[in-house]
Amino acid sequence: MRLFDFIPGSGDDGPYTIPNGTVSSDSIHPDADLAGADLSRSGLSEANLRSADLSKSDLSEANLRGADLSEAALYIADLSGADLKRADLSGANLPLADLSEASLGNADLSGADLKRADLSNVDPGAADLSDADLRGADLSGASLGNADLSGASLSKTDLSNVDLRGADLSGASLGNADLSEASLSKADLSNVDLRVVDLSDGDLRGADLSDANLRGADLSRANLIETDLSEATLRKADLSNVDLSEADLRGADLRGANFIGANVRGVKIRGEQRELQAREYLEQLGGIVHSED
Repeated sequence: MRLFDFIPGSGDDGPYTIPNGTVSSDSIHPDADLAGADLSRSGLSEANLRSADLSKSDLSEANLRGADLSEAALYIADLSGADLKRADLSGANLPLADLSEASLGNADLSGADLKRADLSNVDPGAADLSDADLRGADLSGASLGNADLSGASLSKTDLSNVDLRGADLSGASLGNADLSEASLSKADLSNVDLRVVDLSDGDLRGADLSDANLRGADLSRANLIETDLSEATLRKADLSNVDLSEADLRGADLRGANFIGANVRGVKIRGEQRELQAREYLEQLGGIVHSED
């Protein structure tokens, strides 16, 4: 059985079942209609599936290394456990797709539609997710360290306990996302919309949050050692019991922010770094540094 038997015009309407090991990537045509096809565990490395219709198809544990799936339709497709290293999924449509435990090392998912997709426990390996739409996606247990998520849409996404160390989230939209207990050390969150975001207990050591909008965000108990918060908006944010040692708050909007119990040793505010001066200055800027009790 050959894959080109299932290309539009073949006279077969599917759904298609293709025995494992019989697929030849040389026989694949772009724009192929493979909706509902069973391609599980198939060898499709370097295959040209550009703009193909693979909606509701089973590609679980398939070898798609280096395959061209750009602008492909993969609605509700099963890609769990698939090898997608170096694959081109730019502009692909993957709403509700299952990518759990898939290998995405150096894959290009820029501009892909991944709304409500299952990306739990994926290994992205420096994948390009820039400008991707990940609203409502499940990223639980994912390791996204050093991933490119710049400009991505992540509003209302559950990123709790996710490893985002060194990730590029600059310009991303994270409104109402759950980042509680996330690992964000040395991540780039500059100019990011983080209004009302839950960052409680998060690890943000050395992260770049310059120019970020953190209005009303929950940063309670977060580790903000040496974090760059310069020019950030922190109005009415909860920074209670955070560690701000050596953090940069120069030019930040701190009106109404809660600093009760915060460690502000060495915090940088207009060049003043002594703790007493920092506390006094935070209060002058409208920050709350003393409990009302």
